[in-house]
Amino acid sequence: QVQLVESGGGLVQAGGSLRLSCAASGGTFSSYIMGWFRQAPGKEREFVASSNWSGSSTSYADSVKGRFTISRDNAKNTSYLPMNGLIPEDTAVYYCAARTSSKSMFGSWGQGAQVIVSS
Repeated sequence: QVQLVESGGGLVQAGGSLRLSCAASGGTFSSYIMGWFRQAPGKEREFVASSNWSGSSTSYADSVKGRFTISRDNAKNTSYLPMNGLIPEDTAVYYCAARTSSKSMFGSWGQGAQVIVSS
């Protein structure tokens, strides 16, 4: 099973940018569909974005469309989530996740990266 480690979280002012990274190990990275999710305090975890194995097909939550961009570098076994135009409502713990195309649910998860957006 693939292991995932997020990095790049932090504190940023509204309107600012951050880039999250998710480093994978222990699996064939290019065979995984990668996803990003987030969980705000007191709320359930929600979908943010996903990418197919090549990055040619992506999907986004309406709340982040046009501001966040999921990408991946299969040579580096890494998924990225650049986030622009951050707003306080983006404050959450962000998780990357992986699943194979044969699975409907994401089964491998990272430990999470905290993102705090101040107003």
